[in-house]
Amino acid sequence: MEKANIFMTIWQAICSFFVACGKAIGNFFVRKACQIGQYFKDNYLKLKTVMKHSSKKTMLSFIIMGAGQIAYKKYIKGIIYFLIQVLFIAYFVLKGGNDFIRLFTLGDVLPNPSIGIEGDNSIVCLILGVLTLFIILFYIAIYVSNCRDAYNTQLRIEEGLGPRPFKEELKDLLNRKFYITVLFLPVIGVMIFNVLPIVVMIFIAFTDYGGDIANNNLLVSWIGLGNFGRLVALGDLSGTFFKILGWNILWAVMSTALNYFVSLALALLINKKIVKGKTFWRAFPIIAYAVPGFITLLGFKFMFSFGGPINQMITDAGNPAVDFLSIDAGWNARILGLFVNAWIAIPSGMLLATGILSNMRTDLYEVASIHGAKPFKQFASITLPYVVFSTTPVIINQFIGNFNNFGIFYFLRGSSLQVDGYFLASDTDLLINWLYNLSIDNNYYSIGAAISLIIFIITSVISLIVYVLSPAYRQEDTYK
Repeated sequence: MEKANIFMTIWQAICSFFVACGKAIGNFFVRKACQIGQYFKDNYLKLKTVMKHSSKKTMLSFIIMGAGQIAYKKYIKGIIYFLIQVLFIAYFVLKGGNDFIRLFTLGDVLPNPSIGIEGDNSIVCLILGVLTLFIILFYIAIYVSNCRDAYNTQLRIEEGLGPRPFKEELKDLLNRKFYITVLFLPVIGVMIFNVLPIVVMIFIAFTDYGGDIANNNLLVSWIGLGNFGRLVALGDLSGTFFKILGWNILWAVMSTALNYFVSLALALLINKKIVKGKTFWRAFPIIAYAVPGFITLLGFKFMFSFGGPINQMITDAGNPAVDFLSIDAGWNARILGLFVNAWIAIPSGMLLATGILSNMRTDLYEVASIHGAKPFKQFASITLPYVVFSTTPVIINQFIGNFNNFGIFYFLRGSSLQVDGYFLASDTDLLINWLYNLSIDNNYYSIGAAISLIIFIITSVISLIVYVLSPAYRQEDTYK
């Protein structure tokens, strides 16, 4: 009966946790939806006001960029806006329009080397199409700026101030609006070299790119949610996907919790007054952290192999060699991965926790001792809440890093190991490892892109849940 009550209590706690998660996420998205709705409502009202009160000169800029500025005798700025519009129209007519259309068709000419037909490259069509989409959005932003500038100039003239001189606006870009000048080129670079590849990868997840299509340079087609159906529905990859996903989540939670609490325990131990040589103990873990991770992993791979020193000691003691890393290792390899990952990650976590603990108020512990609080009670009520509040972003970062920890099992067991019941994967592979095996080694690019998108969704949702339910979000004023 007592066991039943315990299990019922645990079950109720789990249910309460997920209900709280659902409510927190729901409230978060409701607030964001309300904010977005209010933003569009405000802008719609502003647009309505502008259209209603704009003069004929201002309306010229709505048709031809810069025309209103020229009518208000802001010649330099008007010419700049006009030239931007001319360049955009020329680009769209000569190249951009065709690239934009090919974003939807992904090419329509098959290659035929025997008669000299090069054909269309669907991935190039996709990249150029996305780039054209970015250029269109950038042009729309400039067009809105042009309309706003013409309307603001009208308001200044109606107030008797006259149009702002171009030199004065340039000075603003070096003073009050200097952030625009400094961030313009970096933002363009981020859009081209970071955002563009991500958007292309997301689009590839909805195509059939890979396999024979990639090997023979055939045309790629849009297939909608077909790749996701193969992964999460009753497709040919769903069995492997759910096995790896379950292990991936378990690995991320276990490794993050193990690293975090062991790091905190070591930091608390070193902070004890009875510990001598604190400088040495704080500096010693840096040796393990300073060694490159892949060297450490290869070292552990050698130590725990069948012919390595660990198994040598086991066999010298008269016991059979233990299978730590081979194809039949199973949980031995998983537990070893947790241990090795802890060896690599704990030193940095310990140093972080040490720094946080050194800034805690000692009078809180004195008051707790006066009221009869035992050491464990002090830890649970004072130390842990404060450390968790200070390190919530770090915990989320560590969780995402562990969820996408490509190297840990790649270097320990290799990438070519395939276990029965798994499609091109082993029982220790994480989603990121399986993605690599599918896309890089076996040309399943669209499946790899779909897995990447699923990884992003999972890590984003879990990170959002942890942050919304954490004291760092809900009790910020308590720890200030």
